[in-house]
Amino acid sequence: MNHIAIIPGDGIGPEVIREAKRVLHRVQDVFSIPLRVTEFDWGADKYLREGVTLPSGTLEMLAGDFNAILFGAVGDPRVPDNRHAADILMGLRFGLDLYANVRPVKLLDEKLCPIKAARTQDVNFTVIRENTEGAYVNSGSIFKKGTPGEVAIQTEIHTRKGVERVIEYGFDLAKRTDRSKVCMSDKSNAMTYAGDLWQRCFKEVSERYSNLQPAHIYIDALALLMVRTPQDFQVIVTSNLFGDIITDLGAALQGGLGMAYSGNINPNGVSLFEPVHGSSPAMAGKNVANPMGAILSTAMMLDHLGLVEAARRIETAVTACVREGHTTRDVGGTLSTQEVGEAVVARL
Repeated sequence: MNHIAIIPGDGIGPEVIREAKRVLHRVQDVFSIPLRVTEFDWGADKYLREGVTLPSGTLEMLAGDFNAILFGAVGDPRVPDNRHAADILMGLRFGLDLYANVRPVKLLDEKLCPIKAARTQDVNFTVIRENTEGAYVNSGSIFKKGTPGEVAIQTEIHTRKGVERVIEYGFDLAKRTDRSKVCMSDKSNAMTYAGDLWQRCFKEVSERYSNLQPAHIYIDALALLMVRTPQDFQVIVTSNLFGDIITDLGAALQGGLGMAYSGNINPNGVSLFEPVHGSSPAMAGKNVANPMGAILSTAMMLDHLGLVEAARRIETAVTACVREGHTTRDVGGTLSTQEVGEAVVARL
């Protein structure tokens, strides 16, 4: 039996996760899937009440007792420095070594794409973002703060182990999903030290996958080409910072952040799945948030657990809702968060 940890979090997180749970329970019934679900209240409320972000022993518990984590969103204006959000989400990513952030960019209906005449088959690629190194390791310092001579230093860290394994993950994903092209993107013409490591690792790894087509594109050119010719891409591998930026561009191609979903993957341990829209405090409690990113994250989680038929059925149900206009306002519909969840469940 698969044991799922659910962390709704803050803002609209609990609202979209509520609908994801509704869908999860429905596929359990339809497919007789043995799942055990445990929910945790980690978020701003707990932090403000108890001063606790991740309780002691959390990482060991999740790694030892759970098969996957379904995550909502964290971030709350009552915590101005967002410390709890960083401790929780970054703590899980780094502490569980979730080194591959996998972001499918898949257009479900042409009407959602801002590119004129784009077809669904034109926008269907996956971005693999290195998830535990780069610019987000919080390495740096500030000197002479608040003075005219202030200096801020932010250091990126890239290791051979980290770079090589995420590139390998990209090639393995391409092979596993019957794709033929893997593109690595960096800024090695300007960031020469990190770029040199990424270039060498990409060349060495690509030589072990002779049946796949490797390509390299600078990140600024990639951003342009993702809009101009998205159909040219199948799998893209890049660093933490660059991946964070281009996946939001990718989300725009598939209908906005409300449609975007992701997996934070450790192939040898527990992995975490989440929509990518953030906690959006201004929308919280209004029943207007788009739950499809959370629902598609649930499908991605089931696929990762080997429950492929159930995952495909969820994707089919979401696609039907989009094409029939049974969506929230951000993607052209008139339904509430709860009504979208009910519409997806009805099609299961």
